[in-house]
Amino acid sequence: MSENSLLSKLSGLREKYESISAQISDPAVMADMKKYVSLNKEYKELEPIVEAGDRYSKLMNDYESAKEILSTEKDEELREMAKEEIASIDEILPRMEEEIKLLLIPADPQDSKNAILEIRAGAGGDEASIFAGDLFRMYSKYAETKGWKLEITSKSEGSSGGFKELICTISGNGVYGVLKYESGVHRVQRVPQTETQGRVHTSAASVAVLPEADEFDIELNINDVRKDTFCSSGPGGQSVNTTYSAIRLTHIPTGIVVQCQDEKSQLKNYDKALIELRTRLYNLEYEKYLNEISAKRKTMVSTGDRSAKIRTYNYPQSRVTDHRINYTMYNLPVFMDGAIQEVIDLLQIAENAERLKASGE
Repeated sequence: MSENSLLSKLSGLREKYESISAQISDPAVMADMKKYVSLNKEYKELEPIVEAGDRYSKLMNDYESAKEILSTEKDEELREMAKEEIASIDEILPRMEEEIKLLLIPADPQDSKNAILEIRAGAGGDEASIFAGDLFRMYSKYAETKGWKLEITSKSEGSSGGFKELICTISGNGVYGVLKYESGVHRVQRVPQTETQGRVHTSAASVAVLPEADEFDIELNINDVRKDTFCSSGPGGQSVNTTYSAIRLTHIPTGIVVQCQDEKSQLKNYDKALIELRTRLYNLEYEKYLNEISAKRKTMVSTGDRSAKIRTYNYPQSRVTDHRINYTMYNLPVFMDGAIQEVIDLLQIAENAERLKASGE
């Protein structure tokens, strides 16, 4: 992308940004909540691009001024200062242009959303359930470091610990954009607690991360939803097992069923189940997009191909390997304690490189 076309594109985006700014102050727009939310989201997405564009424009103006001084000025001290400024800008400019090119590539519109995280035990019996529990602890610890809020929606505990299945919502700033790389099959190699011979077994758990839909993403006709109540199961004393607080929602047109029994309040369970149902309906459409980009980017696993093995956790060697980017680290206990930021950063860098390459084709 030439310097002129970059400035032209940035100028066009600034005009759009100013136009949106005027629109969201318009009382007629503010009265249309759906339009207002959409414009506000677009305004916030444009903000970092416009700010980067302003810095770039200023830098280009300084560059031209310094070149003009060099070609017209006789004073050696001024010429020397101009030379230093040109050298400094020459060093900064390529990096700034790369950053702007990356900002100009449309981001996944889902990245800013909260996420629904699903962990399911795979092959390996009790050991797979225990490993699913270990993964949940890892994500819980990581969410804690990020200041995110984690709430369990439903869970089915394993007979020897861990979970056969666990579904939770994670709320915070840009959760989906960070955790989306975790979708796929996670494989563990270790000696199970139940193994008497000391042999290493291989087990697996699958992880799915879905962007949480809000009420403006999808129009859900409540008449299409059947609501059933039932007694919660699991620990919690008498009140859990005798009160019809658990909720099951069935979306009749698609047959999608969700349930929530984590809260003692039926109303709270209903609200959580409704959010999950809306998300699952929204993701029927989102899957098409995700399947399309996953064919182009090795960092992403499509929702239609959850069988893709993305990471191996080898306990005897204290090794973690991410197969998409050939990343290996030898400090497994720290990784399982929630220190997964490094691999997520590397996956984001790899995806950004793929996006830049695709945009230049």
